[in-house]
Amino acid sequence: MSTAITHIGELVTWEQDRPVRHDAGMVVEDGRVAWLGASADTPAADDVIDVDGRAVIPGFVDSHTHLVFAGDRAEEFAARMAGQRYEAGGIRTTVAATRAATEAELDQLARHRLAELRAQGTTTVEIKSGYGLDAATEERLLRVASGLTAETTYLGAHVVPQGWDADDYVALVTGEMLERCAPLAKWVDVFCETGAFDADRARTVLEAGIAAGLQARVHANQLGFGPGVQLACEVGAAAADHCTYLTDADVTSLADAGVVAGLLPGVEFSTRHPYPDARRLLDAGVTISIATDCNPGTSYTSSMPFCIALAVREMGLTPTEALHAATAGGAASLRRTDVGHLGLGARADLALLDAPSHLHLAYRPGVPLVTRVVTSSGAPRLADS
Repeated sequence: MSTAITHIGELVTWEQDRPVRHDAGMVVEDGRVAWLGASADTPAADDVIDVDGRAVIPGFVDSHTHLVFAGDRAEEFAARMAGQRYEAGGIRTTVAATRAATEAELDQLARHRLAELRAQGTTTVEIKSGYGLDAATEERLLRVASGLTAETTYLGAHVVPQGWDADDYVALVTGEMLERCAPLAKWVDVFCETGAFDADRARTVLEAGIAAGLQARVHANQLGFGPGVQLACEVGAAAADHCTYLTDADVTSLADAGVVAGLLPGVEFSTRHPYPDARRLLDAGVTISIATDCNPGTSYTSSMPFCIALAVREMGLTPTEALHAATAGGAASLRRTDVGHLGLGARADLALLDAPSHLHLAYRPGVPLVTRVVTSSGAPRLADS
């Protein structure tokens, strides 16, 4: 089955020699991009979609989310807006609600949030555990997540549960909990931060996960300067996410190690922490991604377009750089080469905008510009409707 998409006013492909095409056409066959060229030259196909001058972009790759949880922390958000500072301990509120929910309830809640992401153009999503903090619940969260995406992350080391000794909890995270969760996960993550895990304990968690066959990611340098970024570079992590507080040495290490700096502007919006300087990172040769960090405490948004607009307004990116970070950058964060772009052979994961250009994503913040989302047949639970 082949589909031709014609009269594309602007087609963002991220091809090296021609990242953006105008008055373009494309052909999708068996879920992959099979042809690109001028609209007038589009070959015949089984089906034709005429987009009448609108823009087509790669589907967003949201490389950092916490979609599986129960409960609500709106009052915490209101308190922060009134001046209360965010601290890592608020996670425990969500843990209590999540433990009390059934697996069916958690699945329903996560699917609803996933539908929100998809409606706004996200076609690939990473989902973490981390709101269980005991072996049975963490396994349950990953079982739900693995029914929604192939990009699942074991985050048993989110915070130390109340009443636990930190070393005893790390022993659980690297022992029984890891044994139960590793078969359901692709990634291992740790919150390396004051109030969560120090560098030594975080390293122990990551090394155990890597030994179990998982790839590493790190929550790093969100609340202040700390060792998280350097640890991510040391263990060869795919990404160091947050990167709000960076020294010059951190920036150099990210560039030298090829670790993606994951920027999560919804967090700074919700916590009033300063926004990372994305321009500083790009100028140093660091690959960046933009993700929603959709979670109940610090960034309860499912909108990648909103995060793109924030990155342009507050982080020093151009609209084109922000879109690249939200697509190709997210793919790099997940070590994927088949998504985040629309070059020949890529998955046909794309979003149609009710606009002539991708510039409108930042130019018209808050406007629902994504009018259609198409995904390849192999994208888990994100098939085109």
